[in-house]
Amino acid sequence: MSSSQRAQRRKNAATWLHKPLLTSLNRAYLDNNGYISDYELHDLFKEANLPLPGYKVREIIQKLMVEGDKDKDNRISFDEFVSIFQELKSSDIAKTFRKAINRKEGILAIGGTSELSSAGTQHSYSEEERFAFVNWINTALEKDPDCKHVLPMNPNTDDLFKAVGDGVVLCKMINLSVPDTIDERTINKKKLTPFTTQENLNLALNSASAIGCHVVNIGAMDLREGKPHLVLGLLWQIIKIGLFADIELSRNEALAALLREGETLEDLMKLSPEELLLRWANFHLENAGWHKINNFSSDIKFFPAFCWNIAPKGLKEGEECIDINMAGFNEKDDLKRAEAMLVQADRLGCRQFVTPADVVSGNPKLNLAFVANLFNKYPALTKPENQDIDWGLLEGETREERTFRNWMNSLGVNPHVNHLYGDLQDALVILQLYERIKVPVDWNNKVNKPPYPKIGTNMKKLENCNYAVELGKTTAKFSLVGIGGQDLNDGNPTLTLALVWQLMRRYTLNVLEDLGDGEKVNDDIIVNWVNKTLAGAGKSTKISSFKDKEISSSLAVLDLIDAIQPGCVNYELVKTGCLSEGDKLENAKYAVSMARKIGARVYALPDDLVEVKPKMVMTVFACLMGRGMKRA
Repeated sequence: MSSSQRAQRRKNAATWLHKPLLTSLNRAYLDNNGYISDYELHDLFKEANLPLPGYKVREIIQKLMVEGDKDKDNRISFDEFVSIFQELKSSDIAKTFRKAINRKEGILAIGGTSELSSAGTQHSYSEEERFAFVNWINTALEKDPDCKHVLPMNPNTDDLFKAVGDGVVLCKMINLSVPDTIDERTINKKKLTPFTTQENLNLALNSASAIGCHVVNIGAMDLREGKPHLVLGLLWQIIKIGLFADIELSRNEALAALLREGETLEDLMKLSPEELLLRWANFHLENAGWHKINNFSSDIKFFPAFCWNIAPKGLKEGEECIDINMAGFNEKDDLKRAEAMLVQADRLGCRQFVTPADVVSGNPKLNLAFVANLFNKYPALTKPENQDIDWGLLEGETREERTFRNWMNSLGVNPHVNHLYGDLQDALVILQLYERIKVPVDWNNKVNKPPYPKIGTNMKKLENCNYAVELGKTTAKFSLVGIGGQDLNDGNPTLTLALVWQLMRRYTLNVLEDLGDGEKVNDDIIVNWVNKTLAGAGKSTKISSFKDKEISSSLAVLDLIDAIQPGCVNYELVKTGCLSEGDKLENAKYAVSMARKIGARVYALPDDLVEVKPKMVMTVFACLMGRGMKRA
């Protein structure tokens, strides 16, 4: 298709796509790197206030995937979507979309895609988000000497898209969101070349994946070229993870103050960070005598009242007493009232992410970030005392649980997994993971999807769980002795983890099998490859198994990395001889970051190497084997 034909197609689309649908599509493309997956289409119609019968949506999905998915990648690009709807223009479905639209204010349409996209695919990005993220990064990295070459950025220009091109800012932002994810010693900071820049971007992308960012189909070249929709999408995920880190009961027991009558701590633990923030906002609104809000978009115009009430006169910041000026509280004009509120937020050090226009227009992403930042600085909650609360439930997630959860989220499962066991109780995420390991799922006939009926909800979820276990036993050939659907539905930690581990293991081995033309891979094959590669590079280290206690020094891992990419390991930074636990941890941090730097998508943590956790150790060596096979 010629460029003129593509341009005409986009022009035609703008004349008949319904505005709410276009807005929803814009959001979908931003969140999912320029594509809409087949399973997301139904939700988009609902968001766009265009409810269609289920069979109609299924017809559209079938036609999109069979006829519209030109490159057969199970993703729908803008051009593919437009193409199939042009063919449907005479049908009843297409008539819904024939109202003319104008380009959404603040949304810029751009050409260009990741290298896997069809040429000419239309993408869009929000100027408001660019403005907000630039200001956030400028403030967060203001004193970092390694970022002086690009900071401060001008939020009104495209500085951001150029600044991320060498990977340094991205690595720094990842460490701000999840401290110590990246060993600073592995970041190339001076006299950058195309090769060392590539290493930084590999390190940033693989580390982002390890903390749960969905980075599928984002490549180092995309970031080096500063493709706006991909840069903003990745930055939002990184920033959001940092903002949400403490909005969790095991890390902030004062959140128990949000318990409602008849609720248990377990009920509160099931809420997502977004849901907890909304409840927190309403908690303060109700205490101030104001009505509740239902969201951070259309209801946000009532937000100034909330902000004033969490920071009353006399609130202390350190040793200083901050008096809040209430003069703008009764301002009738929405914009003026929002500006007055933000002036007071600035005095609290919380004027971030939003402008008055964002507050009034109800930008959900930016307002959510603003509220999260406000919560982190001034939660204004007190831990309940003398109440019948089982605080023993707040153990927090284990390292293994966090690794599995981040792995799932990095693959783009929907819904996002916030709480490993609670969010798997309807098995929808597990079934999506089956598809990632090439196990077919009968979504139409075997899977119950939300919204579930008011009566029989748990039964529908249990049916999904039973189907997930059945697939594991019969198709995936997993070892699931003694595990039933009820165990997943109950959120049984031990048995749920048994299934999840086998999913992650199969996913990792599938990558190796794809590189090896389908040849089956097991632990012995990986161990033999590791030792052969080490010996071939003249290294003295070797491993006997993934339980080998010698692995705790990380020397074999570092030697293998250096064998795969000769000369990349700076052995002056490596501790040898009789190692303390601290020395081993330093080596492990360096090894994990170096593995990611050379292109291995490692999810394991440094402590897993030090403690020689066989499951996680296997994934490290398997990922390095995959990287080595790619270089061969």
